[in-house]
Amino acid sequence: QVQLVESGGGLVQAGGSLSLSCAASGRTFSSYTMAWFRQAPGKEREFVAAIYWSHGGLNYADSVKGRFTISRDNAKNTVYLQMDSLKPEDTAVYYCAAKPAYRGSVYDTREYDYWGRGTQVTVSS
Repeated sequence: QVQLVESGGGLVQAGGSLSLSCAASGRTFSSYTMAWFRQAPGKEREFVAAIYWSHGGLNYADSVKGRFTISRDNAKNTVYLQMDSLKPEDTAVYYCAAKPAYRGSVYDTREYDYWGRGTQVTVSS
Protein backbone atom coordinates (compact mmCIF):
# COMPACT_ATOMS: atom_id res chain seq x y z
CA GLN A 1 0.00 0.00 0.00
CA VAL A 2 1.47 3.31 -1.10
CA GLN A 3 1.58 6.01 1.53
CA LEU A 4 2.73 9.61 1.49
CA VAL A 5 2.84 11.14 4.94
CA GLU A 6 3.50 14.84 5.39
CA SER A 7 4.80 16.45 8.55
CA GLY A 8 6.31 19.72 9.71
CA GLY A 9 3.50 22.19 9.28
CA GLY A 10 2.63 24.81 11.86
CA LEU A 11 2.23 28.47 12.68
CA VAL A 12 4.99 30.94 11.89
CA GLN A 13 5.32 34.70 11.63
CA ALA A 14 5.86 36.39 8.30
CA GLY A 15 9.51 36.26 7.33
CA GLY A 16 10.04 33.00 9.19
CA SER A 17 10.84 29.51 7.99
CA LEU A 18 9.32 26.03 8.09
CA SER A 19 10.48 22.70 6.77
CA LEU A 20 8.03 20.10 5.54
CA SER A 21 8.74 16.41 5.07
CA CYS A 22 7.00 13.76 2.98
CA ALA A 23 7.79 10.15 3.87
CA ALA A 24 7.00 7.82 0.96
CA SER A 25 6.46 4.09 1.26
CA GLY A 26 4.85 1.12 -0.43
CA ARG A 27 6.63 1.16 -3.80
CA THR A 28 9.75 2.25 -5.61
CA PHE A 29 9.64 5.92 -6.55
CA SER A 30 12.81 6.05 -8.65
CA SER A 31 10.78 6.65 -11.84
CA TYR A 32 8.42 9.13 -10.26
CA THR A 33 8.11 12.86 -9.92
CA MET A 34 7.45 14.03 -6.38
CA ALA A 35 5.70 17.32 -5.88
CA TRP A 36 4.26 19.70 -3.33
CA PHE A 37 0.93 21.37 -3.91
CA ARG A 38 -1.03 23.71 -1.65
CA GLN A 39 -4.62 24.70 -1.21
CA ALA A 40 -5.84 27.80 0.55
CA PRO A 41 -9.45 28.14 1.75
CA GLY A 42 -11.78 28.82 -1.16
CA LYS A 43 -9.06 28.35 -3.75
CA GLU A 44 -8.01 25.58 -6.09
CA ARG A 45 -5.08 23.35 -5.31
CA GLU A 46 -1.97 24.82 -6.87
CA PHE A 47 1.47 23.57 -7.79
CA VAL A 48 4.36 24.62 -5.54
CA ALA A 49 7.44 22.58 -6.46
CA ALA A 50 8.54 19.27 -7.96
CA ILE A 51 11.61 17.06 -8.02
CA TYR A 52 12.38 14.24 -10.42
CA TRP A 53 13.44 11.39 -8.18
CA SER A 54 15.82 9.78 -10.65
CA HIS A 55 17.95 12.76 -11.70
CA GLY A 56 16.99 15.43 -9.18
CA GLY A 57 15.69 17.96 -11.69
CA LEU A 58 13.68 20.75 -10.06
CA ASN A 59 10.65 22.83 -10.92
CA TYR A 60 9.13 25.72 -8.92
CA ALA A 61 6.07 27.92 -9.11
CA ASP A 62 7.00 31.55 -9.76
CA SER A 63 5.36 32.56 -6.48
CA VAL A 64 7.86 30.55 -4.41
CA LYS A 65 10.98 30.69 -6.56
CA GLY A 66 13.94 31.90 -4.54
CA ARG A 67 12.18 31.28 -1.21
CA PHE A 68 11.34 27.56 -1.24
CA THR A 69 13.68 24.63 -1.84
CA ILE A 70 12.62 21.09 -2.66
CA SER A 71 15.00 18.20 -2.06
CA ARG A 72 15.03 14.45 -1.53
CA ASP A 73 16.84 11.84 0.54
CA ASN A 74 16.96 8.60 -1.42
CA ALA A 75 18.05 6.53 1.56
CA LYS A 76 15.09 7.71 3.64
CA ASN A 77 12.60 7.79 0.75
CA THR A 78 11.69 11.28 1.87
CA VAL A 79 11.07 14.55 0.07
CA TYR A 80 11.48 17.90 1.79
CA LEU A 81 10.24 21.42 1.26
CA GLN A 82 12.28 24.13 2.95
CA MET A 83 10.22 27.31 3.10
CA ASP A 84 11.99 30.59 3.88
CA SER A 85 10.84 34.21 3.89
CA LEU A 86 7.29 33.05 4.40
CA LYS A 87 4.42 35.38 3.59
CA PRO A 88 0.80 35.39 4.81
CA GLU A 89 -0.26 34.38 1.28
CA ASP A 90 1.67 31.13 1.73
CA THR A 91 -0.96 30.04 4.26
CA ALA A 92 -2.54 26.81 3.01
CA VAL A 93 -2.72 23.07 3.46
CA TYR A 94 0.36 21.60 1.81
CA TYR A 95 0.12 18.23 0.07
CA CYS A 96 2.77 15.82 -1.12
CA ALA A 97 2.00 13.98 -4.38
CA ALA A 98 3.61 11.48 -6.76
CA LYS A 99 3.18 10.70 -10.46
CA PRO A 100 5.08 8.72 -13.07
CA ALA A 101 7.81 11.00 -14.36
CA TYR A 102 7.03 10.32 -18.02
CA ARG A 103 3.38 11.22 -17.82
CA GLY A 104 1.74 14.59 -18.26
CA SER A 105 2.45 17.96 -16.71
CA VAL A 106 3.85 18.49 -13.24
CA TYR A 107 1.35 21.33 -12.82
CA ASP A 108 -1.76 19.19 -13.36
CA THR A 109 -3.22 17.62 -10.23
CA ARG A 110 -5.03 15.02 -12.36
CA GLU A 111 -1.73 13.43 -13.36
CA TYR A 112 -0.84 12.45 -9.81
CA ASP A 113 -1.57 8.92 -8.63
CA TYR A 114 -0.76 9.32 -4.95
CA TRP A 115 -1.49 12.05 -2.42
CA GLY A 116 -0.79 12.63 1.21
CA ARG A 117 -3.40 13.94 3.62
CA GLY A 118 -1.80 17.34 3.91
CA THR A 119 -0.26 19.49 6.61
CA GLN A 120 -1.41 22.97 7.60
CA VAL A 121 0.93 25.93 7.23
CA THR A 122 -0.22 29.22 8.70
CA VAL A 123 1.78 32.42 8.30
CA SER A 124 0.72 35.34 10.49
CA SER A 125 1.32 38.94 9.54
